Amino acid sequence: MKNINRYKLAMGLAIALLIIALVLILTGNTSIAGPFLILLFISLSFGVKGYQAVKGLSFTMWMFTAVTASMFYPEFFVSMGGFKTKTLIVPLLQIIMFGMGSQMSLNDFTGVIKMPKGVVIGVGAHYLFMPFMAFVITRVFNFPPEISAGIILIGCVPSGLASNVMSLLANANLALAVTIGAITTIISPFVTPFLMKVIGGQYVSVDIWKMMLDIINMMIFPIIAGFIFNLINAGKENSKSKTIELASYLIIILIANLIYVKVNQTNFTGYLIATAKSVGLFYLLPIIAAMLFRYFLKGDKVLMKKILSLTSMVGIAIIVTVITAAGRDSLLKVGALLLLMSVFHNIAGYFLGYSVAWMFKMPEQDRRTIAFETGMPNAGLASGLALAMGNIATIGLAPAIYGPLMNVTGSTLASWWRTKPTKSDHELVHIIEPARS
Repeated sequence: MKNINRYKLAMGLAIALLIIALVLILTGNTSIAGPFLILLFISLSFGVKGYQAVKGLSFTMWMFTAVTASMFYPEFFVSMGGFKTKTLIVPLLQIIMFGMGSQMSLNDFTGVIKMPKGVVIGVGAHYLFMPFMAFVITRVFNFPPEISAGIILIGCVPSGLASNVMSLLANANLALAVTIGAITTIISPFVTPFLMKVIGGQYVSVDIWKMMLDIINMMIFPIIAGFIFNLINAGKENSKSKTIELASYLIIILIANLIYVKVNQTNFTGYLIATAKSVGLFYLLPIIAAMLFRYFLKGDKVLMKKILSLTSMVGIAIIVTVITAAGRDSLLKVGALLLLMSVFHNIAGYFLGYSVAWMFKMPEQDRRTIAFETGMPNAGLASGLALAMGNIATIGLAPAIYGPLMNVTGSTLASWWRTKPTKSDHELVHIIEPARS
């Protein structure tokens, strides 16, 4: 009862803060409204936890808190002393991707064999519809070139981890979601730079090889590090299969670093130095970390998952805050229209993904999964690529807006779908009820 009262109090406080903020804005005192809006979202982040239908929006409210703070007080988030906060984006993204990889294994790719139709449709829908809709938006609306490039970038990156969470909440096909996400991620070093060059090259200069290397360093290598951590931490008895798997990861790192030679026009010595760094950071370090984890924390995977989840949430919030602060001036010029177009892009992704799955007569659970995998891209990777392209304050705006937005729409859709049983749910009821009788 006490907790319920606390949640109600928090929601009541949020309503009061909203009224105050609106009065200040309408009376021309927008600058003074900042603290009230920040407190509003903090109150909502706590208050929504008391209501089952919206408790999943707590993290999103914290994201809005961070965005609001960076919009009103950007000077605190662009730099701290002489330190440029944008340098945090890539390391944080790598940590997030490591966390994603540590919760996965090669078994997640077996869905290609078990569910080939769903995987092909899901991967195809994501890499066809999202870039196409981004292209349409940039052609119809007169955004500045670098803003347009950011919209196209969010349409060209692979699906993100959030889509898996939404599939779980919506009683969709989680195994299919994980497999589609894994496949779109693995092929992203090849597909994303190509699509970005073809569609986005009209707005900004795109170096395919450099973007490929950036994706490998930001995403593929950290995920491999997560795979290695998970493999060592699992403590499998079959040492031969473990050795083969570890050797395959090492070979991938060695081959992938050949792209470094291409991009930087370096010699064999340069290749060896770059490879040594990659092997040390993404191969040896996760092995040592897994061994220490097993020794000191006794392999407590629940605790590890909580630590990685918290780290990921904080990392995403920091990334969005830094990008919003850096691009505040551009966001004030095109923010409203960019927000509307992000909503349209996102919802169109859900609709087209679901529709194509329906056309191919996929089960309802698979349709929901493909809808999420189509409409929920990896906004974090898009932000990292925007930084690598040297235009985080402009190209990075669309990813910064799209990330929090898709969590709101995705959780709303997932909550609604959760109330709509699928055919398999009905079949399960029919199986269980006779057994009870």
